[in-house]
Amino acid sequence: MRLLLATTNKGKITEMREALNGLGLELLDVNDVKTVGAPEETGKTFAENAAQKAHHYFAETGLPTVADDSGIHVDALEGELGIHTRRWGAGPRATDEEWIAHFLERMKKEKNKRAQFVCTIAHVDSEGRLHMFEGTCEGVITDALEADYLPGLPISACFKPDGEEYVFSAMKTEQKNRSSHRGRALKQFREFLQTRQAA
Repeated sequence: MRLLLATTNKGKITEMREALNGLGLELLDVNDVKTVGAPEETGKTFAENAAQKAHHYFAETGLPTVADDSGIHVDALEGELGIHTRRWGAGPRATDEEWIAHFLERMKKEKNKRAQFVCTIAHVDSEGRLHMFEGTCEGVITDALEADYLPGLPISACFKPDGEEYVFSAMKTEQKNRSSHRGRALKQFREFLQTRQAA
C-alpha cells in the first residue's frame, strides 16, 4: 500500500518513516507528489488541524494519507504555545536556531519548567474515512540544548521526559519512539495498520 506522509517537516518525516518501518508500505511525502500546497490550519485543536491536513492531501492526491499536528504546552507559558507552537515567539518564518534561542531565553525567566508534548495523528484511508490517534508525554524543559536535533524539531533537544535520563533527540530511535508523544501516537497507528493487514 502507498501511504502519503502529509508534512514538509523533515524531522517528522524521519520519525514517521522510522515508526512505520517494516510494514511493507511505500511511504511517500509531499515532495514526491504534486499538490497545490498546504491547507490553512484554522482548527482550534491539534485534532482539527491534523484532520484538515489529512483531508486536504487525500483530496489532492487520492492517496491514503497520514498527517500530524503536534506542539507543546508549557506550564509557565500557559496558553501561549499549544497549537501555535511553531508560529509562537520568533515566528513561523524563523529558523530552528532562531526559534529555539528565543524559547530558551524566555524560559530562563521561569522557575516552573514543566511541560507536556501532544501529538495527534489523522489518517484518511483509501475510502476517505478518518481515523485519529493521540499521544502525550510529560516532562521538563532543560536550561540549554543537550543534543543535536532533527530539522524542524528543535524542542526535542531541550525536553526531558519524566523518568528518562536524556532529552528526546539524544535517545536511540527505539527509546524515543517508545516514550515520545509522536512515537506513542504512531504506535497506535502502526497497530491499526497491522490489524487491517491481518484482516
